[in-house]
Amino acid sequence: MTNEWYVLIEEDTRMVERADGVDLRLHRWMLVGAHRIGGDEVEAVAAAEDAALRYIPRVLARHARPGDEPGRDVFLAQDGAWVVLVRQRHRECHIRVTTARLMHVQAEKEAPPKTLKEKFRGSLQGPLPLAEPWVPPGKREQA
Repeated sequence: MTNEWYVLIEEDTRMVERADGVDLRLHRWMLVGAHRIGGDEVEAVAAAEDAALRYIPRVLARHARPGDEPGRDVFLAQDGAWVVLVRQRHRECHIRVTTARLMHVQAEKEAPPKTLKEKFRGSLQGPLPLAEPWVPPGKREQA
């Protein structure tokens, strides 16, 4: 466990897909920034408030001109998350800014590449079974 605090910024990213002659607007929350603040929760909360008041989402930044300041409605939820509606030139989007303490870090680990013999054997035997799904700790013995 660490004592590093972060400010996390999520954007409501939009994509327009066309299906059967109809434009479908698809929305998805996406983590666009994880900014390390340090070891103090108070600093992280202040930085999150600053991000909620100043951060400009990519969809608006793409179309912004020098000197533009978007309109924004900033809400502080009971759980401490900031939810922000940002508007500029008939475009609007949402962001969510939260503070979080880094609890665990694990480096990525890749299996060694297969030998030619293993590749050939795998093509004859078919695909490997899928990994077991996650089960809560109390129910692992029952499964």
